[in-house]
Amino acid sequence: MPTREQLAEQTDPATTVLLTVECQQGVVGPGSALPELAEAARSSGALRNVARLVSAAHEAGVQVLHAVAERRPDGRGANSNARLFRAAGRLPVQQHSGSTAVRIAEPIEVADQDLVVRRLHGLSPIAGTDVDALLRNLGCRTLVVSGVSANVAIPNAVFDAVNLGYTAVVPSDAIAGVPADYTPAMIRNTLALVATVTSTDDLLGCWLSPRSGRRQGGRGTTTPG
Repeated sequence: MPTREQLAEQTDPATTVLLTVECQQGVVGPGSALPELAEAARSSGALRNVARLVSAAHEAGVQVLHAVAERRPDGRGANSNARLFRAAGRLPVQQHSGSTAVRIAEPIEVADQDLVVRRLHGLSPIAGTDVDALLRNLGCRTLVVSGVSANVAIPNAVFDAVNLGYTAVVPSDAIAGVPADYTPAMIRNTLALVATVTSTDDLLGCWLSPRSGRRQGGRGTTTPG
């Protein structure tokens, strides 16, 4: 774990973006296509912690970006080159564009200044999407990765961020996967090698501290501490 000072420096609101991954109703909501994953996200507190991070980011002036996985009803452009994709196409709940399944799930609140990036293909919320260009235009240096799943999309996002030159920060209690004991093992043995692993409370302490330099009215305007 980094020291408070190190974490605060890494996650300066002026150069940090919070990414939520697949925190959509059809994945982590009550009518999820993946009920085991949805249960893990809720019972572990991960979804609630994502909501806490989003709320704190809004208050501190940290840009929030929501990554959503979708599928056209006709399946055009979707992958079929892995068992995961073929199984997803047969699920009773589909992540169809424009449906309630691809809306951000409660209790996460989406603000007007948030960005939502939707993808129709692949495993990563970054590779093959607009996310990298958006991050660079926002002046991002650190990407905080949260959401689901620890099995696939979260490690993809972390690896892509690191390969693209960003510092990746992972709040370990704000991601979830299945089975439940897989997530801490994956964090300890994989993500900890390439990302800064922290907790939701420690991030909130940095962003909501009187000395965090949190901004009013969006990125770039600082309020003296």
